[in-house]
Amino acid sequence: MSRAAAVLLLTALAVPTMSGQQPAAPADTGPDNPSELYKLQHSCFDLKGLIDCGQELFTGQPVHIAVGSIAPQNGFGVGLAYVGHKTTENWRITWDSDAVASDNGSWRAGVYLKLVNTYEKAPTVEFGTKGRNLKPNLTALPERPVINVYAQTITLNKLTYFGLGPDSTEAGRSFYGMRQTVVGVSAVKPFAARLSAALFGEANGRFVDIFPSSGQPSPSISALYTEATAPGLTNQAGTLQLGEGVRMRPVLFDDFVHLDYNLTYQQYFAPGDSTFSFQRLTADLSHQFSIYRKTTRFIVPRDTNGPDECSLDQDSENAECSVDKFAEHHECLTAQGASSPECKELSRDLQGSFGVRVYSALSMTPGGDIVPFYFQPTLGGSDINGNQSLSSYQDFRFRAPNVLLIRENFEHSIGSLPLGFTFMVDEGKVALTRGGLGSSPWIHSFSAGLTLRAGGFPQVYLLFSWGGHEGTHTIANVNNSLLGGSARPSLF
Repeated sequence: MSRAAAVLLLTALAVPTMSGQQPAAPADTGPDNPSELYKLQHSCFDLKGLIDCGQELFTGQPVHIAVGSIAPQNGFGVGLAYVGHKTTENWRITWDSDAVASDNGSWRAGVYLKLVNTYEKAPTVEFGTKGRNLKPNLTALPERPVINVYAQTITLNKLTYFGLGPDSTEAGRSFYGMRQTVVGVSAVKPFAARLSAALFGEANGRFVDIFPSSGQPSPSISALYTEATAPGLTNQAGTLQLGEGVRMRPVLFDDFVHLDYNLTYQQYFAPGDSTFSFQRLTADLSHQFSIYRKTTRFIVPRDTNGPDECSLDQDSENAECSVDKFAEHHECLTAQGASSPECKELSRDLQGSFGVRVYSALSMTPGGDIVPFYFQPTLGGSDINGNQSLSSYQDFRFRAPNVLLIRENFEHSIGSLPLGFTFMVDEGKVALTRGGLGSSPWIHSFSAGLTLRAGGFPQVYLLFSWGGHEGTHTIANVNNSLLGGSARPSLF
């Protein structure tokens, strides 16, 4: 996994530098509606077109190469993705499917359908300066009601389990494998445009299968743990998971402050003869402070895109179309012979920001039920969704029904290159009960490394982490969704 991430970083560093040595030649416009094959033929066999070639190979439509880290310890996945779309008077319908596999036999395959409501109300006129310091998030198209339908199966052959709670030890490390199928539907309904606020809900069926992971440097999970110490080890019940919440992404103080607040309440219902029903309240509060107001861009996952789609960029310069109205914008592009705006190229703007994130997950188990270990959040290295936390520790090092994480970070671009460097400080704690978070000890970790944020390319990072009590940890990861694409279903 680390080799693949390093190659992407070095390629991103070399190609823009080489292409910037001389002015670009006038582009050959070619046919009005060039096919993907035409684009590949006229970019991949010309040294000056290497950037366009890479863009087409990894983001092109309808077919492109799908890459990304499947999950920590399970390698770098490579496969194919297919993206399609259809637009009606009031709806934009997109679908994408992909399948990737890694060198340790882990794999993921999924189909994702997205329905975006493009209906436009008649414009209104506002006077005065009320709310002039509060803007909607300018990093994406105007918020739209979105309905998602999806089915995904993932098989992970190498996962670690150290036991539950803050008192788990390195000596308790064991390995297991997991297959999870998620079938569900979700919806996002925007409101309060100036706050970039939206309500969201989801209904998922989750089907988990735990199996041994042999040939590892530590014993299999069943050799060290029982149902009492690893709830759900011997029996994995099918689960209906419902969730609802609210999200706000306002921009404050003339684009200097970007907030991303998410509050979610989830309910997990297992069959009547199971004890694995529980509820979880999650708060994820992110604060980013720009150093350069006019150049720093915060690209958040776009509800209107699938995980394999990075187009529909508000700042796209590839079509002279207004994005004030989503439907009219698409009609304009269609008239010009394009299905959608192209993904942005590698960004070379001067960018920098400071950030503070507070994340907490609290579980409730009425009636004496238990949270199965495979649905419990983790801190340490990266979690099963690929999110880093306390990165100096091993992946999945601390696991419990209740977690609290505070992160401070700094990120800045390196000159005009698409690369950047980052420094992060993590403080976290886990507890078996909600009240136990107060007495649970804080765990610390520091990280520094390189990042790649390229318009349509996967986001890549290489981190070296230290500061814990269990050594150091090097992490390489490639985001499993295109930058600007929506996130895949969570695995817990």
